Amino acid sequence: MIDFTLQREDWSLHRKGHIDQERHREKVREAIREHLADLVSDESLIMSDGKQIIKIPIRSLEEYRIRYNFQKGKHVGTGSGDTAVGDLVARGKPDQAGQPGPGQGEGAGSEPGVDYAEAEVTLEDIQHELFRELELPDLADKDEADMVVDTVEFRDVRKKGITANIDKKRTLLQALRHAKKDDRVVITPDDLRYKTWETIVKPESNAVILAMMDLSGSMGLFEKYCARTFFFWMTRFLRTKYANVQIRYIAHHTEAHEVDEEYFFTKGESGGTICSSAYRYALDLVRRDYPPERYNIYPIHFSDGDNLTSDNDKCVQLVKELCDVSRMFGYAEVNQYARSSTLMGAYGKLQIPRFRTYVIRDKSEIYGALRHFFSQQQGVKSS
Repeated sequence: MIDFTLQREDWSLHRKGHIDQERHREKVREAIREHLADLVSDESLIMSDGKQIIKIPIRSLEEYRIRYNFQKGKHVGTGSGDTAVGDLVARGKPDQAGQPGPGQGEGAGSEPGVDYAEAEVTLEDIQHELFRELELPDLADKDEADMVVDTVEFRDVRKKGITANIDKKRTLLQALRHAKKDDRVVITPDDLRYKTWETIVKPESNAVILAMMDLSGSMGLFEKYCARTFFFWMTRFLRTKYANVQIRYIAHHTEAHEVDEEYFFTKGESGGTICSSAYRYALDLVRRDYPPERYNIYPIHFSDGDNLTSDNDKCVQLVKELCDVSRMFGYAEVNQYARSSTLMGAYGKLQIPRFRTYVIRDKSEIYGALRHFFSQQQGVKSS
């Protein structure tokens, strides 16, 4: 009879490199989430070729160690001794109100600060954290889907396969079944079990985004930058997360016309503003190419709110018609100086759950607009 002993060893020290690496990755992800609003609106990132690498600060985490004080400063246990539990400890003399004042003297301080390190992140790192929060709202299953999506799922276990797909749990259980009492567990080639994948074909709901942007003379550099930045991330989000979503780009001033993606993101126009022209063009597209029984329709319009006053009533009526055939209608207004907008005033009277509005006053609010429009629950209405 062969005697053997089972014991458990602590392999954490052997895996310390991997643990530290995972901790660093989590710190980077936390830093990206904290700076998403600024990263989304970063101009250098938007204008890059997709391979841009930027740096973000992250708190460094030091291991426990002995730190020697060569300056012979005071330590715990020293002081005047006139403090009590709950007192606010601060350096410097109190001010006239009796509150502790700032440190005395001028120049550089001598206290240690917080250490920060710069981590390099790519566009893919940023969009991974951003896109996990976004989704098309109220996406419904439609009849006669035009496309199907191939996905891979592990659904079977076999005796033959590649080493990377070995199922350790089933292999060990199989070996235990064959092991004799009071004998060593030996894994034989016949005990090996491998996970095997299958290609699953699933129909996906059709969806179309009607991206409308005001390119009139009142849209300045800031307004166009905010609008194009929003549509830049929207386009990447849809193409990354959904396989069967179409995007139609509509530009307008007093007249609306469909443009290609390059023109939409690079060209500028001028003239007056009649927003109803874009809504009428979008309705014509829906009636001609996108029947609501087969498509999830999402019109999204960006403007500065400077519309021909006599056109506002037409806009309200067309918005109602578009909401009747859409899953969600989003209107974003870039209003940097909080001007009075007659268009937003007219839209404020609409009580349609599918109609969402958002006001952007700073480029950091582009992130909020993305979350507001691409979420299941409508967020707090920006005003």
